[in-house]
Amino acid sequence: MAPPAPITALQGVSVTFGGRPLFEGIDLSIGRGDKACLVGRNGSGKSTLMKVLAGMVHPDAGTVFTQPGARIAYLPQEPDFTGCATVHDYVAGGLPAGEQDEAHRVDAVLDRLQVAGDRDPRTLSGGESRRTALARTLVGNPDVMLLDEPTNHLDLPTIEWLEEELLAYRGGLLLISHDRAFLNRLARRTLWLDRGTVRATDRGFSEFEVWQAEVFEAEEIAAQKLDRKIDSEMKWLREGISARRTRNMGRVRALLDLRTERSERIKGGQQAKLAIAEAERGGRLVIEAEGISKGFDTAAGRKTIVRGFSTRILRGDRVGLIGPNGAGKSTLLKMLTGQLAPDEGTVRLGTNLETAYFDQRREGLDPEDTIRRVLCPFGGDAVVVNGQSRHVAGYIRDFLFDTRQLDSPVKALSGGERNRLLLARLFAKPSNMMILDEPTNDLDMDTLDLLEEVLGDYQGTLLLVSHDRDFLDRLVTSTIALEGDGTATEYAGGYSDYLVQRPERKAAAPAAAAKPKPAAAVAPAKPRGKLSYKDQRELDELPARLDRLAAEVAKLEAALADPDLFARDAARFQKTSDQLQAKQAELSVAEERWLELEALREELEGGRP
Repeated sequence: MAPPAPITALQGVSVTFGGRPLFEGIDLSIGRGDKACLVGRNGSGKSTLMKVLAGMVHPDAGTVFTQPGARIAYLPQEPDFTGCATVHDYVAGGLPAGEQDEAHRVDAVLDRLQVAGDRDPRTLSGGESRRTALARTLVGNPDVMLLDEPTNHLDLPTIEWLEEELLAYRGGLLLISHDRAFLNRLARRTLWLDRGTVRATDRGFSEFEVWQAEVFEAEEIAAQKLDRKIDSEMKWLREGISARRTRNMGRVRALLDLRTERSERIKGGQQAKLAIAEAERGGRLVIEAEGISKGFDTAAGRKTIVRGFSTRILRGDRVGLIGPNGAGKSTLLKMLTGQLAPDEGTVRLGTNLETAYFDQRREGLDPEDTIRRVLCPFGGDAVVVNGQSRHVAGYIRDFLFDTRQLDSPVKALSGGERNRLLLARLFAKPSNMMILDEPTNDLDMDTLDLLEEVLGDYQGTLLLVSHDRDFLDRLVTSTIALEGDGTATEYAGGYSDYLVQRPERKAAAPAAAAKPKPAAAVAPAKPRGKLSYKDQRELDELPARLDRLAAEVAKLEAALADPDLFARDAARFQKTSDQLQAKQAELSVAEERWLELEALREELEGGRP
């Protein structure tokens, strides 16, 4: 099938920033019906490239083409309300020239996004500002939409509504987003901005990581054939990203086990009650809420936020809180952590709780401080993490920093690097309970991968407010859903599990079952059999290999735990760090292969797939 004719395109475009090329010789196009995503690390130039397409930034070289009469709409990360007295005025600015009197179109889109047109835009919250900016983008029915982080600060119902709108949209679409679930559903083509150039594939975003690994592997083979030494920094970057993005299947299996345990406790069976009582005597209880309710008086009358909610949260549980904006997530969180008293019911907290808090505002960093001073504010080179002393140089590698950046000032770091430094400081603080309020906003995907990995290994209790469905699915053991009508219900598992279990889906199940399933949804019958000789032999050998790799990783980690190693022998420290990274990557790949073969064996032999 031939690609659609371009509505807007770049040819040989280059942009220089601060005396260095940000990107060079870029060719790309967006046609009618295109649904593409633009991905790349923070600081790679994604937003700048989108602004070139929108005509807001002029390139230093190359040409920008737009079909005559075509309308291009751009959604910035931070909308500018200057000169607009009301929300209605701002949204009307998105109407095409000559159609400024089409007030009913403005009212219609504002009604769909639930923003009052007579509001002063300077008084809007983050979520309201984002919905207002979306209304301005949508109101003119443009030929191409360029959306930069459209889901930031939106609640889940609004994100799902936006997905449906964009799926039905017939123009060209280019997305920048850190929301994997959003991109997985919408993006049919992927553009990857990497080291100043754009690579393109007709695969959707769901296959991006596989494609990225293929590109890196092909580059390395080509470099070896040319007998060139791969630059050490790029090698570190590639191996680091590839290792972190390879699923740690041991962690996945542990999460599934935790969800099963949490499900039994939520159901309240006798065995679970006995386990809870024993856990409480052992000091594992973190939060116990019994029948808590809370409401507030408003101009329209009494508004009930939470009614009769109960839960028990034990050490190691990871609980997500979801719901529309204004449903009461923050109120419930404050009650569960003792910051706000309920109107009815009781909350009991465990003993010796040490809480670390990460909010949407993100506590600032002194731009003159170095990474070393941020993590070791009282001097020295040691950071205590999970009760173990580690040299700060080894610790920052866990957060994707090069050890050569140790004495770099904060002001020289990119936005993504500053976010990673904030996370490093947060996890260096001793805690046994962590509260994260919308932690994924404005994070690039590398940092999201890192945050997921560190939280997956966190031994304390986690309370997480988030609109990122993929992040919730990968991380939490249970989900508390606030529906906005005073109802709060806890479900075992992540967001996808909530969708399956919530009552309205259960009620609709019988009717849905009566309808024939579409062909794509019917799984073909799999013949019973057994693994091939080669696969069975590999499966038999993998447990011993996993044990050997795990022992090697533990040995290298023990060597790096020596807080004096870096000062005593920096070269050995670097070599040991590289070896650890390589072994961790090898272990992750082996774990994934074992899980793949084991699942295949069970499926072929008629067991549970």
